[in-house]
Amino acid sequence: MAEIRLEALAHSYLDKPSKAHDYAIRAMTHTWEQGGAYALLGPSGCGKSTLLNIISGLLQPSEGKVKFNDKDVTGLQPDERNIAQVFQFPVVYDSMTVFDNLAFPLRNLKYPKAKIDKKVNEIADVLELRDVLHRRANNLTADEKQKVSMGRGLVRDDVSAILFDEPLTVIDPHLKWKLRRKLKQIHEKFNITMVYVTHDQLEASTFADKIALMYQGQIVQFGTPQELFEQPAHTFVGYFIGSPGMNIIEVAIEQYNAVFDDVVIPLNAALIDDGVTISNNIKIGIRPEFVEVVDAASADSYLCDVVDVENLGTYKILTVVLGRQQIKVRISEDQSVPIDKAYITFPEKYLKLYIDEYLVKENIA
Repeated sequence: MAEIRLEALAHSYLDKPSKAHDYAIRAMTHTWEQGGAYALLGPSGCGKSTLLNIISGLLQPSEGKVKFNDKDVTGLQPDERNIAQVFQFPVVYDSMTVFDNLAFPLRNLKYPKAKIDKKVNEIADVLELRDVLHRRANNLTADEKQKVSMGRGLVRDDVSAILFDEPLTVIDPHLKWKLRRKLKQIHEKFNITMVYVTHDQLEASTFADKIALMYQGQIVQFGTPQELFEQPAHTFVGYFIGSPGMNIIEVAIEQYNAVFDDVVIPLNAALIDDGVTISNNIKIGIRPEFVEVVDAASADSYLCDVVDVENLGTYKILTVVLGRQQIKVRISEDQSVPIDKAYITFPEKYLKLYIDEYLVKENIA
């Protein structure tokens, strides 16, 4: 097991990068603690796989260092870093049996036969491969091959970390949830540092204790699934996490109010300081779950036009228009659906203020 530390790390695929957009990974310092289960989450092209390949040694960073337990491994080859990596598509030896595939890394390390048998059977039980142990890998389904590929990473008990690069892409959808839970159980059992790359927020939340959300080559927030949902530190976090994502509206600040399209929304005074009005990029955000639909007009309610209703079984999503802004509202399945018009409120404790895309925290005197 290892603590993985990235120090002033940056990478560009260009020979002479000159501006921020030239970098696939922008300068970052970040630590994955020993024994943690982490997800590296973000959309395609944000730098997730590049970062994972730098950690594994498949790619040398343009700048900065990679350290395992304070040892600088930046210049070491992948086989010198003592890590296992599981790729998006299964990597197996088709001519070998499942048993021999799982035993292969242990035989290379000269493990005694008794220990090899014990470890292979232990991982086969965990991944439910016992029934196919003596079948050749070329006769397996894609699901089974990926489990073998994962098993080769898990069978060694001396690895510093296991890195997963979207390993469930080829897995049948009804088995994905089962395998995510299986990986979580494996982590709890063996306490290995695991970093799991995915673009799927459900996969990330199911597997990880903490999520690093990447956007444009940067980790814009690192925290628990609950923290990313309740306190998104960047507008992209609010947009990307949740279904649907956070309502984000461009506003101007007038005294202690957010103003757009002649709509005036009072803000928590503790959020406003002299620096707020310096920027022209000011937004408010609130999740659809936290917008409230009320039965009648009140001092803090706003009259909206209801333009769409999606019935998703256990809940409904309303699309309403306030000013010229569309706002998503999530209501429970048993809540009555307003016709044409609705009154909504924005509870202050759930309303977020963003300056230059980043969350403004309360200014506590």
